[in-house]
Amino acid sequence: MIVLGIETSCDETSASVVSSNKKILSNIIYSQIDIHKPFGGVVPEIASRSHVQKIDEVIKISLKQANLSIEDVDAIAATAGPGLIGGLIVGLLTSKAMAISANKPLVGINHLEAHALTPRLTNKIDFPYLLLLVSGGHTQILEVKGIRKYKLLGGTVDDACGECFDKVSKLLNLGFPGGPAIEEAAKEGNENSIDLPRPMINHKNLDFSFSGLKTAVSNKISLNMNQQLKNNIAASFQKAVGDIFYKKIEKASDYFFKTYSFKPNIVISGGVASNEYIKKRLLDLSRLNNVNLYSPPKNLCTDNGAMIAWAAIERLFENPYICEYEIEVNPRWQLSGLNQ
Repeated sequence: MIVLGIETSCDETSASVVSSNKKILSNIIYSQIDIHKPFGGVVPEIASRSHVQKIDEVIKISLKQANLSIEDVDAIAATAGPGLIGGLIVGLLTSKAMAISANKPLVGINHLEAHALTPRLTNKIDFPYLLLLVSGGHTQILEVKGIRKYKLLGGTVDDACGECFDKVSKLLNLGFPGGPAIEEAAKEGNENSIDLPRPMINHKNLDFSFSGLKTAVSNKISLNMNQQLKNNIAASFQKAVGDIFYKKIEKASDYFFKTYSFKPNIVISGGVASNEYIKKRLLDLSRLNNVNLYSPPKNLCTDNGAMIAWAAIERLFENPYICEYEIEVNPRWQLSGLNQ
């Protein structure tokens, strides 16, 4: 089975061809980082306009790199939500038109489920597993029971972690996107030099809060900050986030063990999963508990068409007759809505 996957939910225009034997035949990504950099964040109207300009070219290059035509693919998949509505419309309408004209089935993919399943593209992971899904728009701990079977164990009550990285980077004038900028600055900083809070770290539930951490960083900002102080704040901020994730996943693992009577595989996915420091903290936890930690390679952590194609393949394995020409975009489509 060969699927063409199209991703346009935020600021990447991507098309990828993936086979059911886990071969990524192409994965073309056009990033809008340089377009949004002057604004310090993603501007939705500019993002959707860029998707319109680039999507046909990206699809064409993806098929060419895979040495295939649209007639050679078995299905077309596109992100239907959640995400920025303008970008979602561009990707889904383009995919619908292609699928109908080529007489191919269309599979509408939940962007979060694609992140949740991507580690199964690059690793052999059985259900159930424990997932930390952490990106610019979402921070969630999930019990992944199967395709379209998710239980939300905890989520953010305010800012998403990736959003907090961007805002802290902006406060420190480190650049956009904030995740890589903070990670790079933190390498030259002292992670124990700045006292920062760990909001909700000792709460019994598995929820997160990042707005207080962001505010605490802003209170450390001075007019005469040198680069070393910025590095120290970046390192201390990153350590605070790492501490929070360590503690919450430790608690989630205990819940999982009580539920299933065996220790869970731990999976981290989403854009923030490309942060090597955070991955190392969770790797330390997994080794301590003698369990496996899985994460996609960096190029599959951030938004990409391959994860959309793979999520469609997973769904088609379960139901080979899926065809969703009638699906509409849903900018607020949550994983919990897939269980019905």
